[in-house]
Amino acid sequence: YGIFSSRKIEQFARENKPAGWLIADQIPSYRTICRFRISDELATLTTDSLSQLTQYLRQNGMIDDVSFIDGTKILADANKYSFVWKKNTIRFDKMNREKLVDLLGELHEAKIVGEIPAGSELTPELLDIMISKVEDHLVVLNETVEATKQVSPNPAKQQRRTVKSQKRKLDKRRDKMREHQAQQAIYGQRNSYSKTDHDATFMRVKEDPMQNGQLKPAYNVQIATSNQFITGYRLFQNPTDTRTLQPFIEHLKANNVLGHTIVADAGYGSESNYRYLEDEFGQHTVLIPYGTMLKENSRKWQSDDRKVMNWDYHEKDDYFINPQNVRFNFNAYRQRTDKYGFTRDFKEYIAEKYDENHQLISAALTPKGYLKRISVNENWEYFKSKQRELLSAPETGQIYAQRKIDVEPVFGKMKA
Repeated sequence: YGIFSSRKIEQFARENKPAGWLIADQIPSYRTICRFRISDELATLTTDSLSQLTQYLRQNGMIDDVSFIDGTKILADANKYSFVWKKNTIRFDKMNREKLVDLLGELHEAKIVGEIPAGSELTPELLDIMISKVEDHLVVLNETVEATKQVSPNPAKQQRRTVKSQKRKLDKRRDKMREHQAQQAIYGQRNSYSKTDHDATFMRVKEDPMQNGQLKPAYNVQIATSNQFITGYRLFQNPTDTRTLQPFIEHLKANNVLGHTIVADAGYGSESNYRYLEDEFGQHTVLIPYGTMLKENSRKWQSDDRKVMNWDYHEKDDYFINPQNVRFNFNAYRQRTDKYGFTRDFKEYIAEKYDENHQLISAALTPKGYLKRISVNENWEYFKSKQRELLSAPETGQIYAQRKIDVEPVFGKMKA
């Protein structure tokens, strides 16, 4: 019915006959409804009820030992223009600190506050100390002004006016710093949040009538199903499904609802997820295709000379030969660490610059004259090969084909 507020729910229960019958005509007040919705007992009750339901379904053979995982974005009940961006906060905080340094420099030149040691970090607590020193100086100036009332123009009055202005600016900069620190605490690992719902993150959702990729406050809802029964769910603030898989799997395991076979779409296929599942859940069957799996089976991809997978590889001497007959020899092991801390291992290969007759090979050089290099991630290729093998097998391929008709209709019913 699309009713969210506690008062509206009370009104609905009072006026709707079927709703009244469901609660045995014991109409709760909106205060009772509100207390129930925000209570810790509700979260425990929901989790325990779902766990007991899953056990009952499994005991009666209504679900199997397969967990189909998928996610969707649910719009938050927040203003779509109430966004706060992390990059802006960082930029504004930097500007605020630069102005603070200039202001404190002026106060130091006036011998009102001491010099801040080089390399020390500005904090609201440090600024409180500085403000108290400015206030002490204002007390002295007030006494001087009272003692020299007859002097005109009065230099003490002019100095007091300047110091008061500096104090107001210092108060403003300190408050801004506290505001930026509070915003950083709300962000956590996110890049945005909503002013009217701090837990919501701005994401791209499918409902985009303007067709301009507008970001809206939303949550990423992850569910696990079996025979269209929801066996587990969790809300995430991450807009991408890739980073939700590992904590969601741990959640399912903790509630004893994780099936022996884990099935998800290509949005979850990443090296970090494959490695995690192999290390922590090696006894489980994982059916998660990687993002380019369908493209790699196309004729266009397999005939593309730029793809290293289409080159000839000589395992014994560890080198590649591309379609231009340029040999790429192994050079070194490399590592790359992404912003989330996951490290990938690569093997770097460099093209041979000269042929057997010591003639320069032009195809071995880039347009700027550098030697061409390629990087090969053997771990990633291993996981890709494993998924291709599993998904091409009749039994496991049939299980994966069940994914669309198992988990997708559940979201359809939720959004209907």
